[in-house]
Amino acid sequence: MSGNKRWVNRPEGSTWGDFGEDDQRGRINLLTSEKLKQGIAEVKEFQPFCLSLPLDLPGGNLLNPRRFPPVIRPTLRGDRPNMNYGLFRDNDQQTDVISDDLVVMHLQYSTQWDSLAHVGSRFDANGDGIPESVYYNGYRAGEHIIGPTDGKDAGVPGPGENKSTSNAIALGIQNMAESCVQGRGVMIDFHAHFGNKREIIGYDTLMRVMEQDKVVVEPGDMVCLHTGFAQLLMDMKGNPDLHTLENSCAALDGRDQKLLKWITDSQLVVLMADNYAVETYPATSHIGCCATLPLHEHCLFKLGVHLGEMFYLTPLAQWLRKNGRNRFLLTAPPLRLPGAVGSPATAVATV
Repeated sequence: MSGNKRWVNRPEGSTWGDFGEDDQRGRINLLTSEKLKQGIAEVKEFQPFCLSLPLDLPGGNLLNPRRFPPVIRPTLRGDRPNMNYGLFRDNDQQTDVISDDLVVMHLQYSTQWDSLAHVGSRFDANGDGIPESVYYNGYRAGEHIIGPTDGKDAGVPGPGENKSTSNAIALGIQNMAESCVQGRGVMIDFHAHFGNKREIIGYDTLMRVMEQDKVVVEPGDMVCLHTGFAQLLMDMKGNPDLHTLENSCAALDGRDQKLLKWITDSQLVVLMADNYAVETYPATSHIGCCATLPLHEHCLFKLGVHLGEMFYLTPLAQWLRKNGRNRFLLTAPPLRLPGAVGSPATAVATV
């Protein structure tokens, strides 16, 4: 029995309590100064790559009907738009021209990190035979991750509404940001093997690709999966073709238990891909009660492994392959936004 007051039972194969009773960072704890040294040692050409899509892609809301592109508007200066605002309007002795704006953003619309508060599960953490809604390390829905019960308090705020209505008091994305997320990245290039073909990747296929490309993942590494999906989004220029996207590019098989065990045993600290969801969605068929997103459940809920989605990896992956490499320095913090369950990211790889 754990001394952690939030739970008596922990999920089988989980890391709950391994990094401390009150840990909120999960596997990021393995991103040590030694891992940063290893990442820096991979910098040989001093060439950077931006790994973020333009944050107004994919475009529209076909990939997820609940998420929309960012809306940018000027702030107000009195009752006037604060864009190209000449201060000489108010004082003819001032020459400044000011532009200032705001953004209404769905935090997981484009290139993004999932916090550990993004996906939890129904699990009997109390040991009384009754499952509760809990997240990584036993943090509770309604107590540590809170939100409204009325739909009018969700979605884009109306005129005059200027208050937050949800808050990941524990496990918010700021915990990841405060770790800086900098260390050694390792590229696994599915696109080089399968092109844009829809391929469901299980453990055996993963091992074959890694062996052929001489990819080795060590504890504390940040693993990047290149499928070509984000390049398709770039090529579609904000007008995504849903049928094409749903039938293209590789994705992990979240139902493959050997694959999930590899994620556990490898001790990778984050798993990021250039596709939507990292794993295939909807997941492959399963009989009985189960998670809709089994890899999300395994990584976020059980292991404390952050997931990154729709990172723009194609130029980096092509350069690495051309130069016979698969490791690089990766710097990929999310926004330090307290209480958020996800965040956009502008990651940088340096080779």
